[in-house]
Amino acid sequence: MAPLISRRLRKGAATTAVAAAAMAALTASQAPGFASTSDGDRDRNRERQASESPAVDDTPIDGGSSYHTDLPPLKTPDKPGSSADLPGIPGGGAKAEAGIPATVLAAYKKAEAALKESRPGCNLPWQLLAAIGKVESGQARGGNVDAEGTTPSPILGPVLNGKGFAMIKDTDNGAFDGDSGHDRAVGPMQFIPSTWANWGRDGNGDGDRDPNNIYDAALAAGHYLCASGRDLSSERSLHQAILGYNHSQEYLNTVLSWFEYYKSGTHEVPDGTGVLPSDNRSGGSGPGTGGKGSHKGHGGGKGHGGKGHGGKGHGGKDTGKDPGRPHTLPKPDPDPDSTPKPPSHGGETPGPPSPKPPTTPAPSRPTALASVGAKELSATAGTEFAQPPRVRAVDAKGKPVAKAKILYEIRGETGARFLGLVKSAVVLTRSDGTATAPKLTAGEQTGSFTVRATADGGKLTPVEFKATVKARPAPRADVLARIGDKALKAETGGAFADPLTVKATYKGKVAAGVPVTATMVTADPKKPVQNDKGPYFLDEKGKPVRTLTGLKTNALGQLTLPKILADEHTGTYLLRLTTADGAVLTVELTVTQAAAS
Repeated sequence: MAPLISRRLRKGAATTAVAAAAMAALTASQAPGFASTSDGDRDRNRERQASESPAVDDTPIDGGSSYHTDLPPLKTPDKPGSSADLPGIPGGGAKAEAGIPATVLAAYKKAEAALKESRPGCNLPWQLLAAIGKVESGQARGGNVDAEGTTPSPILGPVLNGKGFAMIKDTDNGAFDGDSGHDRAVGPMQFIPSTWANWGRDGNGDGDRDPNNIYDAALAAGHYLCASGRDLSSERSLHQAILGYNHSQEYLNTVLSWFEYYKSGTHEVPDGTGVLPSDNRSGGSGPGTGGKGSHKGHGGGKGHGGKGHGGKGHGGKDTGKDPGRPHTLPKPDPDPDSTPKPPSHGGETPGPPSPKPPTTPAPSRPTALASVGAKELSATAGTEFAQPPRVRAVDAKGKPVAKAKILYEIRGETGARFLGLVKSAVVLTRSDGTATAPKLTAGEQTGSFTVRATADGGKLTPVEFKATVKARPAPRADVLARIGDKALKAETGGAFADPLTVKATYKGKVAAGVPVTATMVTADPKKPVQNDKGPYFLDEKGKPVRTLTGLKTNALGQLTLPKILADEHTGTYLLRLTTADGAVLTVELTVTQAAAS
């Protein structure tokens, strides 16, 4: 980020004093983690911040792909809606950065509204989605989307083949990213295919879940950011959510900078007129759309890039063809980050050639779904279903259809969830046409619910599986033993000073959750009955009782009884503890006369 910062300062500072002031403003409000301009101080500061940030161990949403490093202007935007904010208006300049393309802005706000209803405790602000969208794709390349919110050509990150980025082998047979060798981040919010399969959402209600549609991608990103019960009004949860996108402190700082900038004011601009990033680190493959710093085009329309890194950018050759949705993508370039060499005779650097159209026929569409294996499933509360739902997709000729998207949904009142604690998941069919739902785990709520499998946007007759959650077997204990052997004594009218703790086991193993009954009994060895005098407990209303039920051992199989008190009677009394399996423990309680006051 240092070269980018120095470039901004050179453009905006006329004197050394102004440059110093700009750097101070940047380090204070725009770039968290920069406390010194020296390399040593900056590195130490980054290490300190990284150690304080919450750890994120799972695969990042974008697969650790590249992202745009532009920072917001040092000056906050004017009041939203003023003419000075609009692109092309004299004096607008950096203020145009506050403009967000109309459809993209609508998608962010729609996702915020949806999450406010479904996850009210998450407190997701649309400005966070805007900040991530800015860093991941430059707001869908300046709002280059159609009326439905879909990009005219896919936005693809670099090939994740371990060369400069993470190594993520193909998980979708190229269905989303056109690459059957390795995965690539896809769409305005840059989801890798395996993550989209679990988190993809239909944000515009067209029955499809398309990572290249800004409505779908924004809603999916919102659900991911709100996962695991996060409250994004908490700084720790906010940082965890952002780091889930890309495990980089620099990435976190950049997103937070745009987040704060957008919170200070934004405005709507026409689609296709948004400011494009000035860096060229993202490996997108769509066309340039004009404007400052446009990416070089890679086919699918004529690009008109402005100045970017390495000279003037030029769009790919206009083929007159629309690459379409992910399932008809052309095969991506083997190295999307390579920079074309200038021609030997000089002149402008040409853009890369248009990718060749696919040579393989488009996959057939499924016309029917059928269950594979049992349609009735069962599991004990808190355990995994041994046989997850499974279906096969076939075409009109009865042949299996590969790469078809199958949507599995949990329906009904239940605590059961798929892997990732989600109620729905998309799975691609294999070469034999089958698709198995992700791991399904039963919740604590018993009873039946339905898992529905649909395909082709819900147009085919769905397949439903009946799933039943059975109650856990009642915990058992065949032995009760006291922990400690100190005599339990009290004076009349007082309380026993030492607590009574017991441990339950079943066949020698700890017995957790075992119900125990405690009763003050008479000394009759043949038929002990509840005593009517001597030590006692207090019930929830504070009244004396000599029998307690509903007691349970903890996770360690232990139970500490409530406080035991003594009445005015002296002597030796018995406390009897029992379980439903016949375990019995009898403890002596001694009451002596209290000293005269």
